[in-house]
Amino acid sequence: MQIYWTKINKIIDETPEVKTYMLDCPKDFTWEEGSHTHFAMEGFNAGDKPNRSLVRHMSISTLPHENSIGITTRIREQCSEFKTILRNLEVGSDVALFKTHSNVPLKREDKNVYLLSSGVGLATFRPLVLDYFERADNVDQIHSLNIDSSKDFLFTDVFASAPDKKFTSQFVDNRKTYYKEVEKLAADKDGLFYVVGSDEFLVQNIAVLREQDIKPEQVMLDKHPHMMPEFLSVDISV
Repeated sequence: MQIYWTKINKIIDETPEVKTYMLDCPKDFTWEEGSHTHFAMEGFNAGDKPNRSLVRHMSISTLPHENSIGITTRIREQCSEFKTILRNLEVGSDVALFKTHSNVPLKREDKNVYLLSSGVGLATFRPLVLDYFERADNVDQIHSLNIDSSKDFLFTDVFASAPDKKFTSQFVDNRKTYYKEVEKLAADKDGLFYVVGSDEFLVQNIAVLREQDIKPEQVMLDKHPHMMPEFLSVDISV
């Protein structure tokens, strides 16, 4: 396993609770849209076994041509040891990246794509939308629906409806409205539905989609392939 050590080159306050840490791109480090990586603090591999409390699974919110690796995360006042350390890091601090992989690259199958996310889950979708803006081949259109009860919506510069690009963006601040909108989107029985958020959020979305006769193969989750059946075999009769 290759570990890439790199430095923070910029810290962006996206909202009062959300920060993006921009990292230098190590030599030979590559990624694609929809990628996640293991993001670790100094000392995580100092002992006989990795200190898992110093490692988190994070989405990369940038594309390679932006020349920085963006890690976007919510840091609340009461937070974990990892987030507490992260909050205190500064430009120039060293961090490590390893095991980078994409479970949710943009599928180009001449279909409509629906991006369903909760809060900072939108960070996973930012590169997909940018990739689509650069090359819309074999994607009919994209619709993004994000729920964030804080009302501090993320990346509004990218997630702004652009009819000329066949892209629509929608933000809501409550679950009732959100799931009504998901039902409406699921009227497209041939669409591709990407879902990013907590496990509970994934399960709820899949249940709504399945009730609308959306097939498991139309649902994309940011999960390793071996974990997919656990989520997609939701019993909708309950």
